[in-house]
Amino acid sequence: MKPVIQLIILISLLTMSNNTINAQTKYPLQKDVSTISGLINATYEVVSGLKGEKRQWERDISLHHPKAIYSYKNNDGSQLTISVSDFHKETQELVIKSDFIEYEINREVKIFGNIAHVWSTYETKFKVDGPVERRGINSIQLIYENERWWIISWVFDKETNENKIPKSYDKN
Repeated sequence: MKPVIQLIILISLLTMSNNTINAQTKYPLQKDVSTISGLINATYEVVSGLKGEKRQWERDISLHHPKAIYSYKNNDGSQLTISVSDFHKETQELVIKSDFIEYEINREVKIFGNIAHVWSTYETKFKVDGPVERRGINSIQLIYENERWWIISWVFDKETNENKIPKSYDKN
């Protein structure tokens, strides 16, 4: 093989390898996974954004244990349990079509050993300065493993006229 071709191949391999290393070392961010507060704050940051803005799914994956699940009521009222990557696919269309700003208004945390349970009450807006379009509660289960916090599962439900958020979970 000619030396020029060998050099081009070597540079290509080094560049590909370097990109892989950068992707693996970019996440998780230490500030995201070293505390429960950092982990929960990061979860709201990754999903929120302006219309057409790419969400931080790579960062979100780094917050979740590899076997993590999401569980929520489907449109037909049945409970749906899916993987984190399937949740990203399910929500991508919603968060890309309009502004999607979700933020926490109340948090309760219980810890025992290496497990934690977080009740996180949220509000959602579809325009940055718009009205609150929906509210609900996230029940988030965490584990502490390998010197960091991981999200192992989510179960959440939206507030409805029949299913009001209890005052103990509502800052308002």
